[in-house]
Amino acid sequence: MTRSALLIIDMQNDFVREGAPLRVRDAESIVGNIRSVLQSFRRHRLPVFHILRVHRPDGSDVEIFRREIFQRTPFAVEGTKGAQVISELEPATGEYVIRKTRMSAFMQTELDLMLRTLSVDTVVVAGIQTPNCIRTTVFDAFALNYRTFLVEDAVSAQNDEIHRSNCRDMAAIGVGMVKAAEVESMFRSS
Repeated sequence: MTRSALLIIDMQNDFVREGAPLRVRDAESIVGNIRSVLQSFRRHRLPVFHILRVHRPDGSDVEIFRREIFQRTPFAVEGTKGAQVISELEPATGEYVIRKTRMSAFMQTELDLMLRTLSVDTVVVAGIQTPNCIRTTVFDAFALNYRTFLVEDAVSAQNDEIHRSNCRDMAAIGVGMVKAAEVESMFRSS
């Protein structure tokens, strides 16, 4: 790898914590692995991006298919505790926070511009949820010619079968699949 960045997707209270409006079932089980990868990036002083879904209080920027859900139980509302990064992964000074309103971290955000400005050519992706925000971000990164790695034990979905199936699909297009414990060695081999 020449210049890598870590993308941590949607690790927010409203998607991770018990009782949260859109809790991803296995989200809490991957926090330790994400934290391990995050510490590795911090040690090597490489860019870290916390990608957060954040919506207006009236829900006017929510996807059509989620508006009804949002009206019943608002989620990731700007300025609320639910929209904040979970405490275990809180952004450090100098790390970047990118707000999004759609699944892909690249759609109508400044992420691509910032990565290119920082001379990043490789992204390492962790977070939730594998078939949605993870997959669309990974596919967009790949389409934008970033070398793309998925930390498969630092991402999760509502069920393991869906998670594994999506990981296989991403691997089939050439996305690098790594475990959290292997990330540190990726830096030594570059």
